[in-house]
Amino acid sequence: MIGRLSGLLAEKNPPQVLVDCQGVGYEVDVPMSTFYNLPGLGEKVSLLTHFVVREDAQVLFGFGTAPEREAFRQLIKISGVGPRTALSLLSGMSVADIAQAVTAQDASRLVKIPGIGKKTAERLLLELKGKIGADIGTASATVASDAQADILQALVALGYSDREASASLKALPRDVGVSEGIKLALRSLAR
Repeated sequence: MIGRLSGLLAEKNPPQVLVDCQGVGYEVDVPMSTFYNLPGLGEKVSLLTHFVVREDAQVLFGFGTAPEREAFRQLIKISGVGPRTALSLLSGMSVADIAQAVTAQDASRLVKIPGIGKKTAERLLLELKGKIGADIGTASATVASDAQADILQALVALGYSDREASASLKALPRDVGVSEGIKLALRSLAR
């Protein structure tokens, strides 16, 4: 469906933003982790998206990074966890924190998030075991710095798959800058 939006950031009303794409404004709900990293109004923005269609609404959710979107998709697969709860969870914890909580089976970290009770936290840990800790934990481990997250997002925006982009990040030095990292990653992907 709608996988990515690129345009100008027209409005910011947490947790919703309005992205103007060639004259069409898309209302997108984003986790606070994405919201805090957005550029200023009128500047270019690119968000990975997930489109949810229900009987009573059609809602577009946006994410700054591929691991965030993947975590959201894993969360909404769980019975009793809707998009709003998943968004709340991603707003309160980073993907790496969620992966650590799942790996350690630590429900106390999840209960601190508004809307997540003890039973929901335990169900999340049970159903995400082996999924989010393994898949997303490794993806977020490769995206160790903000620069690497930006490089990954740029590569995905250029049309490379998450797997290809993540693999090219592994060959980069840890302290590489964004522009230099993109150049190096593109060279390695061109081979």
